[in-house]
Amino acid sequence: MTTITAPSPAARHAAPTSIPEVSNKISLRQTASTSLTMAYRGILKIKHNPEQLFDVTIQPILFTALFAYIFGGAIGGSVSNYLPTLIPGILVQTVILTSVVTGTQLREDMDKGVFDRFKSLPIARISPLAGALIADMVRYALATTLTILVGLAIGYRPEGGVVGVVVAGLVIVICSFAVSWIWALVGVTGKSAAGVQGISMMVMFPLTFMSGAFALTSTMPGWLQAINHVNPVYYMVNAARALMNGNVYGSDLVYSLVGAVVVVAIFAPLSIKAYMRRA
Repeated sequence: MTTITAPSPAARHAAPTSIPEVSNKISLRQTASTSLTMAYRGILKIKHNPEQLFDVTIQPILFTALFAYIFGGAIGGSVSNYLPTLIPGILVQTVILTSVVTGTQLREDMDKGVFDRFKSLPIARISPLAGALIADMVRYALATTLTILVGLAIGYRPEGGVVGVVVAGLVIVICSFAVSWIWALVGVTGKSAAGVQGISMMVMFPLTFMSGAFALTSTMPGWLQAINHVNPVYYMVNAARALMNGNVYGSDLVYSLVGAVVVVAIFAPLSIKAYMRRA
């Protein structure tokens, strides 16, 4: 026979167990942590797929050597005279074109369904995109280093010294990170990786070649010089030349950095919104 004992008065009046509050807000610290985790994932992808580094290893070497020895005599009179114009310009061109790959890889990941899993995780919305872009900064740094080393190997001697070269490299990496948010938006909204790459290259090639990266803009027609005043790559090239060839901090540097901040402020929210809608 089972005996049922009534609860004591103290038990009946005991305070109910508190339920912890649940919040959908992600702190800034958690956002930074998950973004770095996603960046680490991107670096691991490079480790297991080293062919992703071809554009930042082979291309800087080929482009720097080819442009120096093919156009050096025609544009600068000699290779040595042309290098102070070429190396900063080709450095910007190499790194800024590398940022195009960001959008292509994002589109490929989304097509494979990887980002569907990320959306279900309790992480900040910006983390998958920011992580991918942060990981790409490793590729930008590698492209920057190789381009400078090739330039030094063929005779370039930057008068801006180590400081000027390092600052120029940092500025280019920062600006390329900002530009990569534009291609992130294109990658998220594009229909295919091939289409994203085609659109990106169609935009970036004219901007880089008309920017004065390989020939001074003073030799170009007046209408083309006017267009360059709204070309962000133009200011990046001028800032890099001033830093590497004289360690000069001028208005072009300010325009480049301010432009980078504006681009991130505009395109990062747009990319995140598009990602949450279409990923």
